[in-house]
Amino acid sequence: MVTVQSLFNLPGRQTEGFVESLFAMMGIDLPVPDHSTLSRRMGKVIVELPVVPSAGAIHVVVDSTGVKVYGEGEWKVRQHGVGKRRTWRKLHVGVNEATGEILAAVASANRVSDDEAFADILNGIADEIEQVSGDGAYDNRKCYEEITARGAKATIPPRKDAARWEDDPETGEVHPRNRVLERIEEVGRQQGKQESGYHRRSLAETTMFRFKTIFGGSLRRRRFDNQAVELLIKCAALNQMIQLGKPDSYKVEN
Repeated sequence: MVTVQSLFNLPGRQTEGFVESLFAMMGIDLPVPDHSTLSRRMGKVIVELPVVPSAGAIHVVVDSTGVKVYGEGEWKVRQHGVGKRRTWRKLHVGVNEATGEILAAVASANRVSDDEAFADILNGIADEIEQVSGDGAYDNRKCYEEITARGAKATIPPRKDAARWEDDPETGEVHPRNRVLERIEEVGRQQGKQESGYHRRSLAETTMFRFKTIFGGSLRRRRFDNQAVELLIKCAALNQMIQLGKPDSYKVEN
């Protein structure tokens, strides 16, 4: 039985044979390119994430996760140590809080921080944004500026030792982060998070959990461009699963 995860982890020739068999069962008369040809061309593939258009402004939750490239099995590492160089890539995503769909995804090297990829995530979202929620990794001026430029509310918890930022010198308007700090001083950090709706950010972590449960935590490709396309294809497949698996709900009037 071939599962979604095992299909992505099949060696090249087995994948080619599986696709040929699938085409034969579907009655599709098309040639199947060999694995080498697909590997060379994969990095140039443009992947568009299937997203259901939103009816209004959306709440975006952001997060990132690491995926292994050259790593070995954890059991072997514990028993015999690391035998190969272990390399990681990072997947940064912006998720629609209401639907769970991945609206934008960015692949990067493991040295790229979350806040460095943040602008690319927002630039990949065409819908109007009402609120953006992220963890403390996005607590810097650049992220706040990007959110403000989109006319959205930032829901990012300041660090525990956070100091006030300078307010707008021209208008004297209090910086949004300073308002958050003031509220935390009044009601405490936990209450402040609940009032802001910060805990909805955990839906981004849920998306990452689903991603790794279905597709695994490693990549098969060796070139970075191909790895990025592989990640985007998996994100697109995850969106399709959400759209097909979630029921349509309607309000029933009494």
